Order: sequence, then structure tokens, then C-alpha cells
Amino acid sequence: MAGTQYRGSEIKDVDQFLKDAEGLESEREKEIGQHIGYRYDVNLVPDYNRITPFLSKYMEVMGWDDLNWLEDVHMGYEEGAPAVFDRNNNGWVRVPDTIELPDNQQDRDMIARELLIKFQMSDRHPLVNLRKAYMKF
Repeated sequence: MAGTQYRGSEIKDVDQFLKDAEGLESEREKEIGQHIGYRYDVNLVPDYNRITPFLSKYMEVMGWDDLNWLEDVHMGYEEGAPAVFDRNNNGWVRVPDTIELPDNQQDRDMIARELLIKFQMSDRHPLVNLRKAYMKF
């Protein structure tokens, strides 16, 4: 499993943060009153045998040999719900309830990467509204 410990919090189960919504174990989390989403070893190389068809096609279109900037994207948990952090809008994108989570963190991370790309390309992304409001041409 990707990372078993982060800043004093021990990762015991792949569903740990779904079962314990608060998940405030570390001193830092208790101090700030919220769960820290990045509990994984960001240096872990993704298992390309687990890549989704969408991500495989995305890499092909982009001409990449690897996942490039998506390698440090992981499934996180916001208030007990699975989510992925979008740095562009500085917020969490929750995984829809209709998506069944696999029992493997690598597979969950692949779903998080795919969800992030789809959200960033959608008309619902906040940057779309900014572009429309401030676009000069």
C-alpha cells in the first residue's frame, strides 16, 4: 500500500478514512481540526499495470511515456468521503457515490487521476468561468 504513515498518522486500512470520517489522529490534524489528505508517499511510482483505459488514452494523446504531473495525485478523503484535491481551484472534488471504490490504493489513485482530468476539462470547473469573465480575445 502506498505509504503506511504520514506525519504521525498510521494508515491501517485502505478504507480507514471512510470508516472514520474525522480521522484526526496526528497532533497536527487535531491542532487544525481537519484531516490532512496527503497521507501517501508522493514519490511512489504508479503501477502502470493498473492504469485505466481513459488515462492510457490520455497519455497517448499527450505523447507522454509516463503520467507526468499526475503521478503525485492520490485519492484523498474529505469529511469521510473519497475525494481528489484540485490545486487549480484549491479545493476537493468528491468522488460520485455511483463510483465503487476498489480495495487497492493504487487503483483508487488511478480513479482520482482520471476524475481530476475529467473535472478540469469540464464546463463545471471554476477556471472556465474565470476565463469567460477575463478573456481579452
